[in-house]
Amino acid sequence: EEKRAGPASTLYCADGDDSLYPIAVLIDELRNEDVQLRLNSIKKLSTIALALGVERTRTELLPFLTDTIYDEDEVLLALAEQLGNFTMLVGGPEYVHCLLPPLESLATVEETVVRDKAVESLRKISQEHSPVDLEVHFEPLVKRLASGDWFTSRTSACGLFSVCYPRVSSTVKAEIRQHFRTLCSDDTPMVRRAAASKLGEFAKVLELDYVKSDIISLFTALASDEQDSVRLLAVEACVSIATLLPQEDLETLVMPTLRQAAEDKSWRVRYMVADKFSELQKAVGPEITKNDLVPAFQNLLKDCEAEVRAAAANKVKEFCENLPEDNREQIIMTHILPCVKCPEVRLNIISNLDCVNEVIGIRQLSQSLLPAIVELAEDAKWRVRLAIIEYMPLLAGQLGVEFFDEKLNTLCMAWLIDHVYAIREAATCNLMKLVEKFGAEWAQNTIVPKVLGMANDPNYLHRMTTLFCINALSEACGQEITTKQMLPVVLKMSNDQVANVRFNVAKSLQKIGPVLDNNALQTEVKPVLEKLASDQDMDVKYFAQEAISVLPLA
Repeated sequence: EEKRAGPASTLYCADGDDSLYPIAVLIDELRNEDVQLRLNSIKKLSTIALALGVERTRTELLPFLTDTIYDEDEVLLALAEQLGNFTMLVGGPEYVHCLLPPLESLATVEETVVRDKAVESLRKISQEHSPVDLEVHFEPLVKRLASGDWFTSRTSACGLFSVCYPRVSSTVKAEIRQHFRTLCSDDTPMVRRAAASKLGEFAKVLELDYVKSDIISLFTALASDEQDSVRLLAVEACVSIATLLPQEDLETLVMPTLRQAAEDKSWRVRYMVADKFSELQKAVGPEITKNDLVPAFQNLLKDCEAEVRAAAANKVKEFCENLPEDNREQIIMTHILPCVKCPEVRLNIISNLDCVNEVIGIRQLSQSLLPAIVELAEDAKWRVRLAIIEYMPLLAGQLGVEFFDEKLNTLCMAWLIDHVYAIREAATCNLMKLVEKFGAEWAQNTIVPKVLGMANDPNYLHRMTTLFCINALSEACGQEITTKQMLPVVLKMSNDQVANVRFNVAKSLQKIGPVLDNNALQTEVKPVLEKLASDQDMDVKYFAQEAISVLPLA
């Protein structure tokens, strides 16, 4: 705390120049007990630097910051960010190396976000170093970090190799490659993890020969690391490495490791393979995809962990789109669709149906998916049934009315009497969407008779579903069907033994009233509502009176 005490005399002009007084205040704020004040001061650093001028910023402000900042993480984070934009304030690219000391110490602190921000700023200003300054100032910093005693400095070094490598001499390049190799086998898992996360980026700036001689052996080692958090990062690097190598080298240099990752004992590694699958597929090309990735993808779709299956399912559409056209259909039909045993995978294919349809063609799709749809429609988990219902209008639009009537109509009707209310409700809504798609005539021939037939069901919940369906369908079916076919059923149900059914009759009459012609309203609906308004049940009375007050009854 002593460092924050005392006035800012060190940076205050000896001749008492008043124009620098605000700077002294800001410097005092940097030493203040109140963290918010210190944070504000850091955020105004560029103002301080501008007022001081480039020379005093270099000779006084930066050493002050380097020596006296031991602070809360949020203050250090703000400082690390500010310094990344400081090049012009220290005199431009010629002096940019003056920013290295404070950033070097920030790159070694314990808090990860501060280190990451310091590395980000270092990467940014590395571009502003001349090749000579890069070798004289920047590269030694990277080496110091890479051989630091604390793992924090070694992890920071991993993010800096790739930015200085392309612009240094071949001797220095060799040193950088050696440092990177050393960190890939560091004793601390955090350092190996940092190295694995930068492996792909580093590979991109290396000469191809070194990719083959250095990177591949590091990739293989990291992909077999004892820590799954390191192995899964190696999978990410695999995409970059595969993109860099000529096709003929992939089979020997990359594929053995990738195959191993796809079958890793840790689900997190398999998840990463599934998550990166489309990128891997593009990187390795059609031939390897056909021979290697198709079986691997099948296994991921059938994985024992739901998260892995779901990640693979999310890639089905892209995977199928990227398959070579000459054998796309055959691969999908024989290898991919038979795997869709798990609900997540099937739901994903069904939810992407319009896209999958473009890739596969509706005939094959309907043959191979239909059993899956039927099975999901009857799945023990009601949420799976619900998801399928929600896709039904989309399916119907894709498959067409004849196919729908033949294969799916019975399913849609079965949901209306599901034991879960949410399913019955969704099934009712689904019918309305289907009528909007296929038209009133279709509804009159296929849906309405079945719905009305449920009015005589012994289970009162099913009788109520008839009313819910009529509410949903009346508008889509229009006046004639509603008046001639639906209304008589609703009126008849006003004599039901169960009060719940009777008050739903009142609600239904209120709902379908606007669709009916005036004659039916006055001669048929009005007397029934008046009868219900004097029902012995309170709820029936209430809803009947509400309907009377809303409808235009004479």
